[in-house]
Amino acid sequence: MATILNPYISFRGEARPALEFYQSVFGGELDLRPFADFDFAKTDNPADDAKIMHGHLRGPNGLNIMAADTPESMEWKGGTAISITLSGEDKDELQGYWDKLAEGATIGQPLAQAPWGDWFGMLSDKFGIDWMVNIAGSPGAGA
Repeated sequence: MATILNPYISFRGEARPALEFYQSVFGGELDLRPFADFDFAKTDNPADDAKIMHGHLRGPNGLNIMAADTPESMEWKGGTAISITLSGEDKDELQGYWDKLAEGATIGQPLAQAPWGDWFGMLSDKFGIDWMVNIAGSPGAGA
């Protein structure tokens, strides 16, 4: 198996709906494991038992996203210190991802042709996760 770099996102009670949303964006298989499934992971707060201890979306083309809920007893810092980027040459595919991620999002930079010739956009999705999309332009475009 080749080495894979996966974003692993920490949520506070929103891992399930977030991963289900990302599945609607990227497709693929979703595996959700709540705290209650693992004796060692049960918390002192029964409300946490239904939250996701580990979730994994295995999308097509090697796209992977992992996520978990942080129990109430632990500190949670949110996800604004990092952005997830999607980049490539398939404009239709990447535009489709952008359009789906943009549902309910705050758009920081609309997806548009950038001065360097690529198409680029930034948004914060409805779960507060920052995304950047870069679609490779034609060589010499924007020069």
